Amino acid sequence: MNLGNFNFQAKLDAEAADWVVRRDRGLTPSEQDAYLQWLREDERRPSAVAQAEANLRRVLQLSAWRHEHSAEPNPDLLARPRRLHPWRWVALAAAASVAIGLGVWWRAPAPRSSAIAVKKNYLRVNEQIALPDGSRAELRDGSTLDVRYSASERRVRLTGGEAQFSVMKDPAKPFVVEAGGVAVRAVGTVFDVRLGGSAVEVLVTEGKVRVGQAATEAGRIFRSLGPESEQPTVAAGERAVVLRTEGEAAPVIAGLSSDEIRSELAWQAPRLKFDETPLTEAIGEFNRRNRHQLVLGDAEVGAKTIGGTFNPDNVEAFVRLLPALGVRAEAHGEYETVLRSGR
Repeated sequence: MNLGNFNFQAKLDAEAADWVVRRDRGLTPSEQDAYLQWLREDERRPSAVAQAEANLRRVLQLSAWRHEHSAEPNPDLLARPRRLHPWRWVALAAAASVAIGLGVWWRAPAPRSSAIAVKKNYLRVNEQIALPDGSRAELRDGSTLDVRYSASERRVRLTGGEAQFSVMKDPAKPFVVEAGGVAVRAVGTVFDVRLGGSAVEVLVTEGKVRVGQAATEAGRIFRSLGPESEQPTVAAGERAVVLRTEGEAAPVIAGLSSDEIRSELAWQAPRLKFDETPLTEAIGEFNRRNRHQLVLGDAEVGAKTIGGTFNPDNVEAFVRLLPALGVRAEAHGEYETVLRSGR
């Protein structure tokens, strides 16, 4: 074994694992620049990052396993990641534990062979994805995304639903989102894409994007739109609507007020999702996030279970639903409500 090559690979794996964990918790502008510079300096680094991402997914999938799910975890999750030295495996597992403790989740699909139904509560119910270049995508419930990066561009396809993209700046590689025959090109910006039955909507909250028809030939982003200077531009605070027709439809662009933007993006707000969750756990989640405290008046109340999705800041709306479970709410002062059995 060439010790020099071994040490180099170990150092590369360590750096890649560190960037993956830092990127998943969110990079500052200076860190983003440093990360892109680090990637460009060695053509082996992007593949090392991809491997570190796969390793982290394994760690987080294994962390979700509990004995009640199955007799033993999926053997694939226990396999040591390819090319990772034992001490890096331990370090990456520790890093993943820190990420979980901070509430940073990389949520990968459960193996099809053993579907897992976890009765738990989450602060967010939307999927958050860290893309290979450090960009991020947040998928609305039920939305799907196909990611295809190449040496010349960063391309993703929204095949259903809605997603918001926070794009890392890289002028050499445009970031292109395809949805329903529409292409959206950005360099570094934040925008939302909604794929509807009759139209595609693009809402920009930072920077600007260009919107047009998706290319049919490989290597082309737009077709029949003339020079780049003539391609429709959507700036921050504007929304473009493109009808999904047989021919090419020009986008209709209009500005939105702050309230309208907040309403359009309300699906991104943090939410608590309960699935047959004991009330004692659900109440604990609300109490951690609010000055108004809910108090269990008896053990019977705490054992009841609840399901649904709630705004974590709206304690009153949550309490109003409890009589349906046979729970009575009694106000005690301005910031306390006691919950007891009975209607």
